[in-house]
Amino acid sequence: MHEPPTHETRSDLTALPATPLVDAVVDLIRPVEAPSVFHHSIRSYLFARLAADRTGLAVGRDYDDDLLFAACAMHDLGVASDGPHNQRFEVEGADRAAEFLVARGRSTADADQVWQAIALHTSPGIAERRGTLCVLVRQGVALDFGGPLGSDHLDAVTDQEAEALHTAYPRLDMIRSLTDAIVAQAAKNPKNAARYTIPGEFLREREDFGRTRMEHACRASRWDD
Repeated sequence: MHEPPTHETRSDLTALPATPLVDAVVDLIRPVEAPSVFHHSIRSYLFARLAADRTGLAVGRDYDDDLLFAACAMHDLGVASDGPHNQRFEVEGADRAAEFLVARGRSTADADQVWQAIALHTSPGIAERRGTLCVLVRQGVALDFGGPLGSDHLDAVTDQEAEALHTAYPRLDMIRSLTDAIVAQAAKNPKNAARYTIPGEFLREREDFGRTRMEHACRASRWDD
């Protein structure tokens, strides 16, 4: 497995915030997510930070960098191998992330911001109305999908920037791996796969067609997966 560089050897573009909370989040998610999903989670943060720069948003003034990292890095915690898997994955991940933050001394208001950003990251048109953190998480995730989720800033990411992010955190067939994880989680409980939700439709498309529409669309993504 490719190990990401340490804080000390990363360039600024791929450096993570050097804070205890960030280290704790990484320690939480790395052992329980597939390497491809872990890399996707970290890249989503790095892409979200690029989106913030493109729109003139500043750390400390417009958003809290630790909360942005926490929300991006834990946005797929609902498919982690150690989860209860008894709610749709977005809500399960949001609940786990909020509990994690409160246990580490963040306020309930901070935890609620992260909860919303994670719970709504698959909800275009809603996430964008719930504040800066929700917008940036949605954009970071969309950028890492390379086009099919409709990112506003895909053309602004240079080839050099994308190469740096993908060198530090390779894709490792992320689309298939993440879809596998969402479908497996959705299949464990009918409450996880309500109709017209992402997990519900992914499960039904896999059962009916062997592949989801998202997987098909991502064949034409900028990142070629």
